[in-house]
Amino acid sequence: MAGNTHNSRPQLPHDPHGAHGRVPSFAERWRRFKEGPFLPATVLLFILAAAAGLFAGSYTYSMANPTPRHIPTAVVGAWDSGRSEQFVAGMEKALNASLELKPYADGKAAREAVDDQRVFAVLQHGNGDRVTLDVAGASGSSVAQLLQQAAPKVGKQVGVPVTVRDIKPMQPGDPRGLAIFYISLAAVIIGFVGAIQLSVHARDLNPTERIGFTAAYALLGGFTIAAVVDWLLDAVDLPFVQSWLILALTMFTSGMVFTMFNTLFGRWAMIPTWGLMVLIGNPSSGGAVSWPLLPSPLGILGQWLPPGASVNAQHTAVYFAGHQHVFPYLVLGAWAVVSSAVFWTWRHRHPGGRSPTAAHAAVAAG
Repeated sequence: MAGNTHNSRPQLPHDPHGAHGRVPSFAERWRRFKEGPFLPATVLLFILAAAAGLFAGSYTYSMANPTPRHIPTAVVGAWDSGRSEQFVAGMEKALNASLELKPYADGKAAREAVDDQRVFAVLQHGNGDRVTLDVAGASGSSVAQLLQQAAPKVGKQVGVPVTVRDIKPMQPGDPRGLAIFYISLAAVIIGFVGAIQLSVHARDLNPTERIGFTAAYALLGGFTIAAVVDWLLDAVDLPFVQSWLILALTMFTSGMVFTMFNTLFGRWAMIPTWGLMVLIGNPSSGGAVSWPLLPSPLGILGQWLPPGASVNAQHTAVYFAGHQHVFPYLVLGAWAVVSSAVFWTWRHRHPGGRSPTAAHAAVAAG
């Protein structure tokens, strides 16, 4: 009986908790982490921290301490001797920049160069040693302000009477010329944010439909921006239809740039879009700080990116209507066409869309 009693005692299981009691291996933990939501969240944590620093750094580097490098300047009269030469040397020393002197036969030809945006100022040697400096605030308010501040001081130092005039002033509602930068910035950001929202809330749009809706919100958004700034706030007197279409083209281009990157990089598309359009494109656009005051690489690069092209086209439309340049429109158009072509070519890789089978099934069910 004793033996039977001993043998009848219940046996404890070897693993009272089954598989849940086993400590997972490192490989299993890594697999769970990689397949769950924590890996992308962790990656985003570091990306957002880096983006914050880069965002602040790019704008600070470009705009916090604008310094002229080369200022294209028209000259009329004799500037190779006497006090005039001393005045030019004094201006270059005061500005810590070189005045790229371009001789013109008379004041009319020099003014034409200002309207064509080939030069930012006109120096005229008058009777005796008198100097007249014509600046163009509309060509770049920050450059004009620097020249206006420096010229009287330099003239006093070298003994040259100086008269400063603004021959192309900014509009009264936009004395610093920032309104054009802001409306272009709005078009750029809303352009790619709209594409992001389409990818989230209208994921099932097919490629043709996605391009169509991008164009539709670009047209409506561009109209709204122009109407608010011109009609509601009366900040800038815009050539309405032209400004509207520039803003619409900017929004469409920005939206298609994101759509292209979304096709190529999937959920990480925001990284190259933000880098191209915001970190590099907006600070180098010449909107807040004129190109002669930007670090040289940014001043050159900005003209080839959508934000810079948009500012350039809008600026010319508002202040130099009779002297249009085709280059900014070609830049915007090229980015729009290339982005759309890349999206269309690799549309099967885009995370959105719906299959023809699903579309036919939905129609049949209806």
